[in-house]
Amino acid sequence: MTSDHLISGRFAVVGNPIQHSLSPVIHSAFAQQSGRQIDYRAELVGLDTFETWVTTFFQQGGRGLNVTLPFKTRAYALADEVSDRARAAGAANFLAQNAAGQMIADNTDGKGMVADMTDNAGWSLNGARVLVLGAGGAVKGVIPSLLQAAPECIVVANRTSARAEALAAEWIDQSTPVSGGSYDLALSMPWDVIVNGTSTGLSNEMPGLPAGVILADDCYCYDMAYGKGPTPFMSWGADQGATAVRDGLGMLVEQAAESFCLWLGDYPETQPVMSALREHSQAAR
Repeated sequence: MTSDHLISGRFAVVGNPIQHSLSPVIHSAFAQQSGRQIDYRAELVGLDTFETWVTTFFQQGGRGLNVTLPFKTRAYALADEVSDRARAAGAANFLAQNAAGQMIADNTDGKGMVADMTDNAGWSLNGARVLVLGAGGAVKGVIPSLLQAAPECIVVANRTSARAEALAAEWIDQSTPVSGGSYDLALSMPWDVIVNGTSTGLSNEMPGLPAGVILADDCYCYDMAYGKGPTPFMSWGADQGATAVRDGLGMLVEQAAESFCLWLGDYPETQPVMSALREHSQAAR
């Protein structure tokens, strides 16, 4: 379906680096589902000019922004209003303006990941023992959504124990126990779900897990990174006998769908977009 109807306003994803972002392709595909077009661009923003750039973008009629590394915490701090899930994460990957001209922030990352796990992959998180690797902003952004899925526990393991302990302490009042420490915590129990939230997949490396990690029956391994082929963590999970392994491409598409809906009121179909991206990635190998 084609149409000359252009969705009003300008949209963008901002980051540094940004050249390999798939977001413009994804949002264009979402718009085409309803016969529309969208002006959505990838914008490289200087590390010391982010706040000025964003303010100018909205002053000049910009309608919505997605925010990626390394600006998510700064986007959160810049907003006049923040959603509950952005507040829980302390970071935002979504910016828009309300009718009063105030900048509002949200975080769609966690919902995107959990939707990909449960809706797309058919995994269950209810009652699961979840191990999350890493203690950076990416992990902080998804823990609120993981908690909503009612796992038995969440353990955050990181190369630097103190960072994981500090992150876990932010959820000390939750009914689901959240604990943190070094990678040695990965030896503390069999795991139903293991999530790699470190950046190791981007550099074709493996998190520094100790030998002897036990995967429960029907364990699932999820890498928040994605590429043209399986990440080292996905290969490790398969070698350890995981029932299924999955990368973060679906998370990228699902978080984008949530953003698209927040801006425009229409929730797009994600499966055709994911399938097209997978086919393109396989053809590029």
